[in-house]
Amino acid sequence: MPYHFLEVAVTPSVRAAQANMGVDQIWLGADNRPSDTFTEDEIAFIASRDSFYMASVSETGWPYVQHRGGKTGFLKVVDQQTLAFADYRGNRQYISAGNFAANDRACLFLMDYVRRARLKIYVHVERLTLGDDQGLTELVSDPTYKGRAEAIFRLRLEAYDWNCPQHITPRYTEQQVEQVVAPLRERLQRLETENATLRAQLGGP
Repeated sequence: MPYHFLEVAVTPSVRAAQANMGVDQIWLGADNRPSDTFTEDEIAFIASRDSFYMASVSETGWPYVQHRGGKTGFLKVVDQQTLAFADYRGNRQYISAGNFAANDRACLFLMDYVRRARLKIYVHVERLTLGDDQGLTELVSDPTYKGRAEAIFRLRLEAYDWNCPQHITPRYTEQQVEQVVAPLRERLQRLETENATLRAQLGGP
C-alpha cells in the first residue's frame, strides 16, 4: 500500500522536480506507513499544542497561511480521523472561511520548537455554526476565554507526516523560560539576604 501522504502531496510536477534532483527513487519504498489515522503519538502531540499554521487556497489560486492560537489543547481531537476548534471573532476578513467554502482542502503545520518536531496534516475543512452539533460545540468551547466564538471548524483527516528536525531552531515560551529562571531567582534572593545579614554582623554598609 503506498504511503498516502505522498499520494496526496506528490503530483506529476513534484515527481518531475524529484527526478530533476535525482531523488525520485528514494521515496518508492515509503510504503506501509500509516498516515490516515492518528495514533497515540499524534493525538498527544496535537493535545499539547497552543498554536498551529493553517494554509488554504483561494479561487484565484493564491495560497493563504493563517496562524491559529489559544490555550494548550484548543485544537481538539474528536476521534482518530477528526479535529475541531472554535472559530473566534478576529479581524473580520474571513479569508480562510471564504477559501474553504470554495475549496475545502487545507494543510496544517503543528510545531514543537523545544523538541524540534513538526507535524504536517492534510485535512478537509467544514465550517459549522455553533448550533449544528451541540456535542462538538461543548467540546471546543472554553467558557474562561474572553473571545466570542462565531463558528466551529471541523477537520477531516486525509493524511499526515512528520518532518525531520533539521533547521528547526529551538524556541521557548515565556512560561517555559520562567520555569527555568525561577529557581535561579530564588537562589539569588537567598544569597542577597545572606549577604545583607553578614554585612550587618560585620558592621558594614
